[in-house]
Amino acid sequence: MLRLIVFILIFALFLAFIILNLENRCDISVGFSTFRDIPVFLTALFSFTFGMLFAVPLVSSLGKGRKKEPKSDSSGKFNKKPKAGLSSEEEIKKDAGSYGID
Repeated sequence: MLRLIVFILIFALFLAFIILNLENRCDISVGFSTFRDIPVFLTALFSFTFGMLFAVPLVSSLGKGRKKEPKSDSSGKFNKKPKAGLSSEEEIKKDAGSYGID
């Protein structure tokens, strides 16, 4: 219900912006052509849309390199299942090996 109210408020602000800027017009130059007398709200709408279209691939490509961290319980210890056949003490002794570093 709260999300609906927030959506309606944002939509109302957006609508008020459009109504207040119906008479404001600007020229947009894209280098090879100039569009004349474009309403300001359309300029803002298209700028926001193109910004989102270019930002989504960038953000998704930056997030692919991250690894998920294991979840921890309330005591701060990681939930790691012990290996089959080993008790927790045996597992600690096995993990404390030299790892080939001499």
